Amino acid sequence: MISNPISLRSGFAAIALWAAAAQAAPPERVTLSYEMRRNGSVLGDVVETLVHDGYTYTITSELKGRGILALFGTLKRTSRGRVTAEGLRPDEFRDQRGSSWVVSAKFDWIALSVTQERKGKSETLKVQGAVQDPLSLVYSFAFAPPKAKEYDVTRADGRGLSQFRFTVVGNEKLATPAGEMQTLRVAKVRDGPEDKSTDIWFAAERDFLPVRALIVDNDGTRADQIVTRIGK
Repeated sequence: MISNPISLRSGFAAIALWAAAAQAAPPERVTLSYEMRRNGSVLGDVVETLVHDGYTYTITSELKGRGILALFGTLKRTSRGRVTAEGLRPDEFRDQRGSSWVVSAKFDWIALSVTQERKGKSETLKVQGAVQDPLSLVYSFAFAPPKAKEYDVTRADGRGLSQFRFTVVGNEKLATPAGEMQTLRVAKVRDGPEDKSTDIWFAAERDFLPVRALIVDNDGTRADQIVTRIGK
């Protein structure tokens, strides 16, 4: 429940700004580099590339650890699908860790179902409403802004379905290794005191691409992914 009228006006002003700026799609190819931090210490580097032609898209994300974590190799995730008026509509998501371990989710938009495959076993689950994978979830916002201060989405990552509600917090200036940016901050509504908090910042002047994601566990542990470079 929203009880602060100033907060309410700020939230809808942010949505109006986002809607006005998000009419143009991001570049047909853009690469974002991030640092992955845990409680302030850098654990690895993430490189994500979005490629689209206005009709179809592919997102690749590669995480390489630093120090002893480099021994685990490259963790690679991919999302591919279509660009629609409502944003990105994924057809397939794959999460590969090492040379053999792969988890996938395949989306059937006619049957309204997701088939998840893991460890040689598959399961088909019915879905309804907005459904995204972990990558299309954050990049979809660059193509289509939310239509309200709060919105619901189901995330399918090959391991199960998670129901999320997000709220638009407002506009913020964010200091990053890539420079200071004007951003729009969006937060996941927590299900309860034991639920972790999740906040995502989108660059208002860079096609609302995701430039920071912060997850804080209920014990205070912080996992922070922050942009260091945006290029082609």
